[in-house]
Amino acid sequence: MDLHLQGKVVIVTGGFKGIGKGIVMELVREGAIPVILNRDDDKTEEFRQEVEQLTKDYAIYLLDLNDTDKIAPIVEDVHAKYGHIDGIVNNAGRNDNKDLETTSWRDFEESIHGNLTHYYELVHAAVGYLKESKGAVVNISSKTALTGQGKTSAYAAAKGAILGLTREWAAALAPDEVRVNAIVVAECWTPLYANWIKTFGDEEAQQARLRVITDKIPLGHRMTTAEEIGATAAFLLSDRSSHTTGQWVFPDGGYVHLDRALS
Repeated sequence: MDLHLQGKVVIVTGGFKGIGKGIVMELVREGAIPVILNRDDDKTEEFRQEVEQLTKDYAIYLLDLNDTDKIAPIVEDVHAKYGHIDGIVNNAGRNDNKDLETTSWRDFEESIHGNLTHYYELVHAAVGYLKESKGAVVNISSKTALTGQGKTSAYAAAKGAILGLTREWAAALAPDEVRVNAIVVAECWTPLYANWIKTFGDEEAQQARLRVITDKIPLGHRMTTAEEIGATAAFLLSDRSSHTTGQWVFPDGGYVHLDRALS
């Protein structure tokens, strides 16, 4: 299916690895122009080499999204360079396991800032251009917003707020035909997830822990891939989903809605 994304400019936060990279690569395959906002890390050059095997038509802005005041000037620069901004993917974030019992309110607020505020500021800065293009926003959220996890109050609060903002922005921007949707990620295999699994011990212990998780994923008893999240995001950004807004989409193999019902 042609998603009609050829030449569309889409800003993606946290695009060097994991889910963000899966989204960027899918956009590239569809002919879009990804503009990646990412901190400078050990994956920067590796990412450049990989994306340039597919396209030269992309842009990278290196920044720490905690420096929120730097976002608006980047948005202005992107619009000046391309003349249009057609989509936003708010993806960057980290489950930092700030739990209820040991996290001070100051650390809680710092985590909220790191996982939520840049979502708001990027759309705030770009909203006028999205109205011009009748563009789309995709917010990446997490199952923790709906299922809880038990040891990550700040992250769950941020991801819950993202779902609320998705509905709020969809309502606010409907008159301008700007669509806003969220992808609720459950158990998706990423480098961060792989590092977490390694904390359970040797290879046998890691595989045992993975089986506990995948046994609870009804469809295929396997993890979701970053490529599957990327394909969902590309569809939601495209005019093939032209009458879809305010939705929370669950490409999770039935984890959130079916697991508890089936068991």
